[in-house]
Amino acid sequence: MRIIVCIKQVPEGIDVKVDPETKRIVRDGVKSIINPYDLYAIEEGIRLKERFGGETWVISMGPPQAESAIREAIGMGIDNGVLLSDKKFAGSDTLATSYTLSLGIKKIGNFDIIICGRETLDGSTGQVGPGIAEHLGIPYITYVSKIIDIKEGKIECKRLMEDHYEIIKAKLPVLINVVKEINEPRIPSLKNMLRAKKIEIPIWNAEMLGGDQSLFGQEGSPTKVIDVWTQTIKKEGRKIEGEPEKLVEEIINEFKKLGVL
Repeated sequence: MRIIVCIKQVPEGIDVKVDPETKRIVRDGVKSIINPYDLYAIEEGIRLKERFGGETWVISMGPPQAESAIREAIGMGIDNGVLLSDKKFAGSDTLATSYTLSLGIKKIGNFDIIICGRETLDGSTGQVGPGIAEHLGIPYITYVSKIIDIKEGKIECKRLMEDHYEIIKAKLPVLINVVKEINEPRIPSLKNMLRAKKIEIPIWNAEMLGGDQSLFGQEGSPTKVIDVWTQTIKKEGRKIEGEPEKLVEEIINEFKKLGVL
């Protein structure tokens, strides 16, 4: 069984800067981490290998520094990793990203299961996983909270909905989006960390992937960002001083003015 996990490196924290000209997130000089939801996808890929055997891969699209995310995943226990990196990929929306990743997955070779995290912190769309499945022509199951079993060429999953659970079966190969409820990500072991430090991570560019070059990056992205801004929250307060009896009366009057009372 071959299990491929899609991961993304995202800026750490909420202090994110946006280029006013391109409307893209400025990543240079910003500390980055593996997208938190993708850690659950990595863990589930490793657990599936432990349960059913096979090999695990991680694949990511991003700038050269995203290689560190690949190595971190290998430190957790993933077998192999590959980075898709090319200036032609810059400005990709979810459609272009899913197309590029699907080409990378095809280049890896035959697979049984693709695992994605629920969504990314810097986009929060949850569209890339289903997009990959559509490009590859395979079924997909979203919001998977438990993999019940894999046998006879089928996967059986428990799916988290707003107010209930669903049990869904699908034929392999399949793509699944997992939620945090599915597991608890492990801490990288020293043995795997040493292996991750030494292993060679292949980097595939646009030419190596082939495909339709017009579908890469900004050119292949129908989504256009018109404007980006930071939300500002204003907090106003008033300090009231005096004797306790008068203070209570003033506070009640203030609440009345606000319409609370």
